[in-house]
Amino acid sequence: MSDQAVQIIARGPRAEAEAAAAAVDADALLEGATYSILEEDEDKGLWRIDAYPTDGDDADRLRTILGGFKALTVTTEVLADADWLAMALSGLPPVRAGRFFVYGVHDRGRTSPNAVNLRIEAGAAFGTGHHGTTVGCLIAFDRLLKAERFAKVLDVGAGTGVLAIAAMKTGSRLAAGTDIDRISVRISNENAEVNGVRARFVHAAGLNHPAIRAGKPYDLVFANILARPLVSLAQDITRATRPGGVIILSGLLRTQERFVRAAYLARGFRLEARIRRDAWSALVLRRGPRTAS
Repeated sequence: MSDQAVQIIARGPRAEAEAAAAAVDADALLEGATYSILEEDEDKGLWRIDAYPTDGDDADRLRTILGGFKALTVTTEVLADADWLAMALSGLPPVRAGRFFVYGVHDRGRTSPNAVNLRIEAGAAFGTGHHGTTVGCLIAFDRLLKAERFAKVLDVGAGTGVLAIAAMKTGSRLAAGTDIDRISVRISNENAEVNGVRARFVHAAGLNHPAIRAGKPYDLVFANILARPLVSLAQDITRATRPGGVIILSGLLRTQERFVRAAYLARGFRLEARIRRDAWSALVLRRGPRTAS
């Protein structure tokens, strides 16, 4: 097939949809695949996966994996040659998550004086605040802020930068972020400027960038990525977190909680809370004082 932009949609029962999403996560050739999973019709028990392949090979592989789950109906839609993501976002309502109000430029007249307002423009980056993983992180962060503050914050897989920007707007003196996608890094830095904060985002595949090393250890680490990278980065995230510090992990399905949690419990973290939105989970863990690095 050609590399024309397409959206692959799979619909079916929750168990099949979650199993299919886990199969996509487990495929090493689709490690960077972008997809979402959500409940489409509660009365009918209908769940939906929306996948956005980057090329024809990814599209073929996604169709093969999703098509292997017989209870799912898989369709492909060709996307118009336009900034379809920006167009879709223009119709999305703002999001309230605890004290945070996430909005786009089209909703700038709806901000609240009683909220921490975050203007986030997505462009081609992930993390508008609408996805269950991002909402879960913001809700978890809001609850933590009721009891403590975090001077230094790291955002791994920053996307639009919304989480690091939220930290800066609630009193953190330093917030840094990384992303493997250069476009996301540019958008994150632009969003920081729009929001009037000095968060810094860099292009990096891990946590070895000099700008990230300079801030260690961090009081709070966000990692809103995927389950497999969360596990593979467990040692690096542990080393980046101060003893007694907190990490908020997301981008994982409820069915992947145990897999991810085990990697961090083994490194001296303890689970403090979990936030569940649709099929997604966010885990809040605190590093113990004697965690080996």
